[in-house]
Amino acid sequence: MRLTSFTDYGLRMLMRLASAPGRAFSTAELAEEFGLPRNHLAKIVQQLARGGMVTTRRGGGGGAALARPPSEIRLGDVVRLLEEGQALVECLGPGGGQCSIDGRCGLKARLRSAEAAFLADLDRSTLADIALTAHPGA
Repeated sequence: MRLTSFTDYGLRMLMRLASAPGRAFSTAELAEEFGLPRNHLAKIVQQLARGGMVTTRRGGGGGAALARPPSEIRLGDVVRLLEEGQALVECLGPGGGQCSIDGRCGLKARLRSAEAAFLADLDRSTLADIALTAHPGA
């Protein structure tokens, strides 16, 4: 299974936020740290805020911070949120795509089961389990 770069950077960002609890990070600061365009990182922050994983504040001293303790943020929930609308394969997406063997194919059920097992495994871990323990300048 391959995650989008959106999810990859979302997980990295959450790990960074967890490394300095209570501190807010600006999108400019995080974008520079990860070598990403600021507007791309802002979209990730917005999605995580919509999912209740981060809070955002504008102005001086503002930025993004964790909305909950890292031990309450399940990795499976993060992946579900950030991969929303990204089907593993076309036939698992909305409308089922254009498959000429639909109805006779046994692959769809196997892939759905594999995806569920992948997410269930991630649900056994929290952000606290993978959080960065120290970072220069934190």
